[in-house]
Amino acid sequence: MTQGPLRGIRVLDIGSFLAGPFCGTVMAEFGAEVIKIEEPGEGDPLRRFGTMTEVGDTMVWLSESRNKKCVTLDLRKPKGVEILLRLAAQSDIVIENFRPGILEGWGLGYEQIKAANPRVIMVRISGYGQTGPYRSRPGFA
Repeated sequence: MTQGPLRGIRVLDIGSFLAGPFCGTVMAEFGAEVIKIEEPGEGDPLRRFGTMTEVGDTMVWLSESRNKKCVTLDLRKPKGVEILLRLAAQSDIVIENFRPGILEGWGLGYEQIKAANPRVIMVRISGYGQTGPYRSRPGFA
């Protein structure tokens, strides 16, 4: 059984690469159940960043994905959106680190997530904030 102050909290981690997934890793370390969503095929780019291990993943990935359950979903397709909204309906926290407007374009913005679960806390991490002149710039290449 998972222990820690966040035991009983479910987190949906739909971030990619580092900022969002690191936030999910910290929550998992404190006992939350974290479900990491990855793209089908290659998964999170962090799987290929750094030194490869004998199991086929990098040390960075193994560190950042510890204590998480991983699921692949294509969020650009209606079925993937439907499944994600069902998961959000059963989650306490949703973490994302896409550029502002990306999730909205897929039908997964705050309003859609909140409609699925009015009590959800949505953590939005972007390189240059959600507003302002640089909001659309990527935080990493």
